[in-house]
Amino acid sequence: MQKILLTACLASPLAALAQTVPATPLKAASSKAAEAAVATVVPSVNVAGERPTNRIDRQVYDVKSDISSSNGSAADALNNVPSVAVDPDGTVSLRGSTNVQILVDGKPSAMLQGENRGATLNAMQADDIESVEVINNPGAQFGNEAGGGPILNLVMRRNRKPGGFANVNTNAGVQGRYNSALSGSYNEGLWGFQGGLHVRHDGRNSTAEVSRDRLDASSGNMVHSSQQSSGAGLNDMFGLNGTVNYNLSPSDTLAASLNYHGRSNDQRGSDHYVNGATALQAASDYVRSTQREGDAKNFGWGGRYDHKGELPNEVLKIDLRVSASENDSENRYANRYLYGGRADTRATQRNNSSTRIVDFTGDYERPLWGGSAKAGYKVASNTSDADTLYTDIDPLSAVASVNPARSNRYELEETVLALYASYQLRLNDDWGLLAGLRSEHTALDIHQYTSQIEASNSYLNFMPSLFATYKASDTANLRFSYARRIRRPNANDLNPYVVYRDEFNVSSGNPLLKPTKTDSFEVGYETKLAGLESNLRGYYRKDTDAIVDYRTLLANNVLLTSRRNGEGSHSSGLEFTVSGKLTPALTLNTSGNLMRMQQTTLDDNGVLGTRSANSLSGRARLNYAYSADTQVQMALQMQGKMLSGSGYRSPNSTFNMSLRQALTPRLSLLATVTDLFNTNKMETVVNSATLQETSTRRFDGRVFYLGLSYRIGGPNKEAEPSEPRFGPPQGGPPPPG
Repeated sequence: MQKILLTACLASPLAALAQTVPATPLKAASSKAAEAAVATVVPSVNVAGERPTNRIDRQVYDVKSDISSSNGSAADALNNVPSVAVDPDGTVSLRGSTNVQILVDGKPSAMLQGENRGATLNAMQADDIESVEVINNPGAQFGNEAGGGPILNLVMRRNRKPGGFANVNTNAGVQGRYNSALSGSYNEGLWGFQGGLHVRHDGRNSTAEVSRDRLDASSGNMVHSSQQSSGAGLNDMFGLNGTVNYNLSPSDTLAASLNYHGRSNDQRGSDHYVNGATALQAASDYVRSTQREGDAKNFGWGGRYDHKGELPNEVLKIDLRVSASENDSENRYANRYLYGGRADTRATQRNNSSTRIVDFTGDYERPLWGGSAKAGYKVASNTSDADTLYTDIDPLSAVASVNPARSNRYELEETVLALYASYQLRLNDDWGLLAGLRSEHTALDIHQYTSQIEASNSYLNFMPSLFATYKASDTANLRFSYARRIRRPNANDLNPYVVYRDEFNVSSGNPLLKPTKTDSFEVGYETKLAGLESNLRGYYRKDTDAIVDYRTLLANNVLLTSRRNGEGSHSSGLEFTVSGKLTPALTLNTSGNLMRMQQTTLDDNGVLGTRSANSLSGRARLNYAYSADTQVQMALQMQGKMLSGSGYRSPNSTFNMSLRQALTPRLSLLATVTDLFNTNKMETVVNSATLQETSTRRFDGRVFYLGLSYRIGGPNKEAEPSEPRFGPPQGGPPPPG
């Protein structure tokens, strides 16, 4: 019994509580007395399952209590986290920055990098996520993959209670949408198993409008053009995951994991282009039809070894993660000209891309000089390749020929070697400190096979970090933090080839890009106001050599988006969260972010200029418990103005509602509607001397789902759902550190 208990304590996130039992009395006691003493620890480990809301270097948000989690996606879960926004395409921003790194249980994954991220977040089941850790200023133990900026760490559900448990969800939505998921765990003796699978048929149809006025250099006049688009297609998604744990001894644990996510990539689209006449080009009016088919596969496996040393809190962790993603698609285009005497044309475009990540890390932690020291290493390899083949089809003979201007093959190999060390110390009852330093050596090899360009680069960076907490009172904490990060350019940023997007837009990368360096400062105050848990944080973030988009008009009304290292940018703001019970039946969770952004860029004439924008974003969620069996949830999300490339993105908002009705202690009915007022849209505006453009994209609104959730095993009586707490735990703030 004692052996099993110690192993459970090692695996549990609350293992530290077990260490409060003195070791000396246990050694001196009889075997029977020792068993009784150990048994007193069991309720602390198995019952007290809530994580502290805030830690010295991050905020932890409980998302599993959202009543819509059983039919929502990971994107929906992230949209409930303060200052995080996920648009319908899956683009994630935190405090207005899209330079966000997303980890799963603290590790990078190929399925959450590049173009895979959005589709994966819209496919991943929200019910699989236990909590989301927001790390605005990552410390020394975190690397700089997939953006290198602030981190959103998805902590997946882990059930370590003895016995078996399972949960089944099935939901049906409008226009043929559906999703279903099964998850469960079984723990017995030295073994533990956990896993799940899900299927989903979902997506967001969209319409778009682009109005563009560009300067015709030949005539000196502004020429108008427009684009009207529509896209439709729901995709099939399937995923499974599994983890097995084996306790070799009270001090040693082995774990292995496996996961797979697949999805189709089918869509039907139509684009209507109208181009005004210029001095060198006649006016044109044509419709382009697109049929896309394809699929994506994401898979990974991993192994982990944990060893608990003889000293208190002495832990060694060795972790190997291997993940990959493969994306294949084929687009078939048909251009139908409405006037101008041009013959209709057809073309095809095949895209094959993949990402492979090998991540091998080791971490060692032990007490030292009255505090806690931690050190570790990382060896990572990231390979990305893309192969695009574009063929034109002769309208008369139907013979296909390769279009070399729109075909390219490209590969990027990146190797990262890192070392870090940190030290955490409680100075007294009020002050706690955590300081760290990380070094990373990056080596890049670029292979642009189409252009026969070979390039390589390497650089070494040092990244310090410092965190401090001060217990101002029994119910209030002050927090201070600083961290330096880098954002390495990704594969698309570095590819110099001009990539075809559509008739109006092409893009290219820049192999000479340098990494962006970010220095970030934050001060926070946590307390309780009128019984509500409240947080106020002020922050300042400065980017050096920021990687930004530059837009340049080419001939024939084509806009080229390229990337350069800008002169720099900075942002600052105030963020707040307030949560708690307004009445015994009504719970409030609200947050807001008032931010100012400023960028220094080159204008159309090559002159340095400064652009700035003020932005106010926020969200509010109300949960009303009509009875013990009936809950209603309303959520309003508002995203403020954001600088984007050489323009800005307009504010937008959505309103969602959910209803959960318990039919039996184990069976619940759930109804949700997203974007009730059909207000969700993405609008970007560019206003310069040579280009004035407004692009607006709208998505399906009022998507309705109705579903059932059934629990198998576990307690006979369904536990009362807990509310996410965005401030210190009840009874006062956590101790510093």
